[in-house]
Amino acid sequence: MSKDRTIRGKDPKKQKGGGLKTLLCVILAIAALLVVANVIPPKKVMKENPFLKSRDALPMIAAHRGGGVSNPENTLMAFRAAVNEYGIQICETDLWMTSDGHLVYSHDSSINRMACPEGAETVTIAEHTLAELRAYNMGYNFKDPQTGEYIYRGLSDAEQQAKGLKILEFHELLDEFYDTRKDLLFIVEIKNGSEVGYAAADIIDKTLTERFPDYKGNLVVGTFHPEIEEYLQKQHPTLMRGASTSGAAKFIITQLLRLNIFAGVDFTCLQIPMEYNVKGVRVDLARRTYVERAHRRGIAVQFWTINDPDEMRFLIELGADAIMTDDPKLLKSVLDEYRK
Repeated sequence: MSKDRTIRGKDPKKQKGGGLKTLLCVILAIAALLVVANVIPPKKVMKENPFLKSRDALPMIAAHRGGGVSNPENTLMAFRAAVNEYGIQICETDLWMTSDGHLVYSHDSSINRMACPEGAETVTIAEHTLAELRAYNMGYNFKDPQTGEYIYRGLSDAEQQAKGLKILEFHELLDEFYDTRKDLLFIVEIKNGSEVGYAAADIIDKTLTERFPDYKGNLVVGTFHPEIEEYLQKQHPTLMRGASTSGAAKFIITQLLRLNIFAGVDFTCLQIPMEYNVKGVRVDLARRTYVERAHRRGIAVQFWTINDPDEMRFLIELGADAIMTDDPKLLKSVLDEYRK
């Protein structure tokens, strides 16, 4: 009877061996998938990315808001100094829409921090016309970095205009350098969401296409609004885009897990801080592996906002494509150390 059960049933030893073989096959399949995910070269987002530095070159200088340490931020005065005195390669700034449909440069939704006395009524960009905003001195609250004095108060309207201290419209910055610096690059962020943000995207594309065609391949657009990112993808596919918050997070996570082919990204520039805190947990983003894996996709890696010389040196050694800074003069001096 016992012998008969063995014949009709399964041999316990063979059953165990078959299970081990199946498990081993699964493990090998997963291992092979991981190897493939990392070995197969990913598709590049574009053939030639102007924001990618050459292999042995130093990082580009991106003047954050034009460089607010030495000059009033987001003014023509600041951008002129950044380009002509500090030799930057990238102008970085933000865009808001006025009440009468003009796109102007400002980080804040109001101009108070830059242009109004303390305690003044809030002057919101969205609630004022361009002409109304042009009545203000955007260098009013700027302090000289050496003396701490308000050096641009008391200027006449004509003097403010001559020095480049009026609020700046989108096309005016492009026009300033178009004839002399065709290689100049731009990073702009659309601050408005929804319909106003859509209109901002339309203005950017139309202005570049009709008035500054040579700059269309030199400008990358960013936004924190997912609906604006989607609008840019669908309605303005020829505009280069920076990584959104979700896009950057997806890229970092897939690279951390070494799942390169699953990143599914189509942005031109990965703009990230050196570190990020997630519910009290510090995540180090300044890692060579992220830079190298981004480069495999043709994506430029740009770190913000770096105003410390030691951090600048670290990112130079890391191979960053660009360093965004409020102090382009300082970054230039640090880069000069490497040139010597």
